[in-house]
Amino acid sequence: MFQKPSVSLSALLVLLGYITFYGCKSSHVEKPLRIALSSGSNNYINWIHRGDSLAEIVDLQGMEADSALVLLASCDGIVFTGGEDISPVYYGKESDSARCESNPRRDSLEFALIKSVMRMHIPVFGVCRGQQILNVALGGTLIVDIPSDHPGKIIHRCDDYLHCFHSVSIVEGSQVCNITRTDNDLVTTNHHQAVDKPAPGMRIVAWSADSIAEAMEWESPELKPFLITVQWHPERMDVKSPLSMPLVNAFLEAANAYRKENKKFISISD
Repeated sequence: MFQKPSVSLSALLVLLGYITFYGCKSSHVEKPLRIALSSGSNNYINWIHRGDSLAEIVDLQGMEADSALVLLASCDGIVFTGGEDISPVYYGKESDSARCESNPRRDSLEFALIKSVMRMHIPVFGVCRGQQILNVALGGTLIVDIPSDHPGKIIHRCDDYLHCFHSVSIVEGSQVCNITRTDNDLVTTNHHQAVDKPAPGMRIVAWSADSIAEAMEWESPELKPFLITVQWHPERMDVKSPLSMPLVNAFLEAANAYRKENKKFISISD
């Protein structure tokens, strides 16, 4: 007579790739952090893994909004990454659309993600376009083209983007300043748009020498999700830079806190 094999829950979890920590009566199986990327690339993945080598990366690039939102709900943080221009339709400058290279499908997806993130209080980090779309989604506006609309001596986009640097000044007492422990340093840059009017509730906390917004955070972060955005590209910078690894480490710390608060672990009772 066929007898169905008996498999314990803990054994099943091991087969599924989880690590079990045993106690006398109960144990917790902690899953790795799950970090979503609005649009992934090796630079962002490597940057996150330098901060947490076990983090699971969930790339939402090109997904339908419904599917992406389901995956987002299983994540502990999200990075809105660099890329195309945001359509000026979203910030009242429709007549400037011809000066932009936008991706309407990506815009639509990321606006849906931001709405969900704000509702669930998931920790957020924004890079370049990520800063811009978060600002627009929360009610701010953008400079459509820096060379035309805000000319200055600083070059914000170079043909050789890997060797395009300028300095930024950081507001003392800001979260960004406290995390990076510096008020001035070099960053790598590659953009022609930037924040113009900050969204309500947000403040600019870093500037380039030609008065372009370089970092943003909540004016009052209490009771709000972790949210820091930068215009530069920390994922491309030297790991020794105070404006690179300290930022991702702070974001990952917030993601860990979010996971613990939401009890995102499996409890096994003997």
